[in-house]
Amino acid sequence: MSKPSQPNAVLVAIRTPRVTVEDLDSSLQELTRLVTTLGYHVVSRVMQKRSSDKYAAVLGQGKLAELARWTGGSGKIESAFERPKHKAASKFEAEEPDVEEESEDESDDAIEAAPGPGEQAQIVIVDCDLSPSQLKNLERAAGVPVLDRTGVIIEIFSRHARTRAARLQVEIARLNYLAPRLRESGGGSERQGGGVGGKGAGETSLELDKRRIRDRLKELRTELAAIGDEHQTRRARREHELTVALVGYTNAGKSSLMRAMTGSEVLVADKLFATLDTTIRPLYPETRPKVLLSDTVGFIKKLPHDLVASFKSTLDEAASASLLLFVVDASDPSFRSQLDVTRKVLAEVGATEVPSLLVLNKRDRLSPDELAALKAEYPEAIVLSTRNKDDLQALRERIMGYFESDMLDEELRIPFTAQAVVAEIRAKMRILSEEYDAEGLTIRVRSTPENLTAIKKKLAR
Repeated sequence: MSKPSQPNAVLVAIRTPRVTVEDLDSSLQELTRLVTTLGYHVVSRVMQKRSSDKYAAVLGQGKLAELARWTGGSGKIESAFERPKHKAASKFEAEEPDVEEESEDESDDAIEAAPGPGEQAQIVIVDCDLSPSQLKNLERAAGVPVLDRTGVIIEIFSRHARTRAARLQVEIARLNYLAPRLRESGGGSERQGGGVGGKGAGETSLELDKRRIRDRLKELRTELAAIGDEHQTRRARREHELTVALVGYTNAGKSSLMRAMTGSEVLVADKLFATLDTTIRPLYPETRPKVLLSDTVGFIKKLPHDLVASFKSTLDEAASASLLLFVVDASDPSFRSQLDVTRKVLAEVGATEVPSLLVLNKRDRLSPDELAALKAEYPEAIVLSTRNKDDLQALRERIMGYFESDMLDEELRIPFTAQAVVAEIRAKMRILSEEYDAEGLTIRVRSTPENLTAIKKKLAR
């Protein structure tokens, strides 16, 4: 039985005066990966240079016609019935310059006049956020469903959410995204009868749908707050433990690093946003004192604000960590801007004061010259490949070296009657030396000041 082919997608991008050719290309490459993760095959790109991305159908008439050749649509946005336009909208459309209908970069786009056999697209993906009316206008012209960048990201999050908390967070973001778009759904004009819970005979189906969304959002936020309290309780239990949080751009290799450092079966996939839920595991082989490593949700440019807000409880894991590891894909030419995105998102959740180390991952994909240049540019960074055991050992030593720089070495005298204390010392402290005699144990340890104080109190009883 043959495997069904992937549905085709056409990408649409607008280059405004503030966007460089390099920025546009980087954004489109990222959008291509997002769309591929969603399960579509990109067959073409339709790009246009315009003064703004606020026009009624985003594209000019010429580009709409070109898009329609890929989708089989009419290339026109006329609806079955005419709605009166706001004066400001009419004026804006009237001022739309004809010279911008065709891209100045037409030769660079290399777009065919028409799709080949089996290349007609079933969906259009736009590399910016669309208003509800822009979305509907593009769908009329293309004759196929249209998704903007935020819609794509939310759909990917919906598919990858596994835990209850992640599903709640994604549904909140999805409903916030959906609510303003109900107006353009084509329904909502008919009246509903009264009844229990209804506003009365004057309530339209649009109003009813919006009220249902508001009620559902309230339920979801209440449930998420309860789960957030549970997460906070668990974090409080780990307050005196050493924790390292992996943070960075999606698909930078955080989960691969997590798996390599902890020996756990963490999901590793060459997909964007493969990890949405925080996973916490101890370093393996276990260290003394124990160090916990956590893998967090990845970031991306233009990450919808609702998603950042929804995942705040998850991202709080980074804010409460003892140390952050900024993991970047060093083989990606745009990793510097990706690092900036990571820092900006973390600033939103108050994680700017947490100490951090930079990890330049995937060194095996770099040439010797590229590797030397990176080491010169980031002399304090840890350059590694998760496939190299020596690299992983070096990272482990760097992490322990960071924590041990604040630890104290001290000699403790423990009588044989305090064996329970010995067990706690072995669990929480690094043993440097130990010596038995007739009365007990003399042990030299390296530990945090907090743990040493707690042990001394127990020995003084």
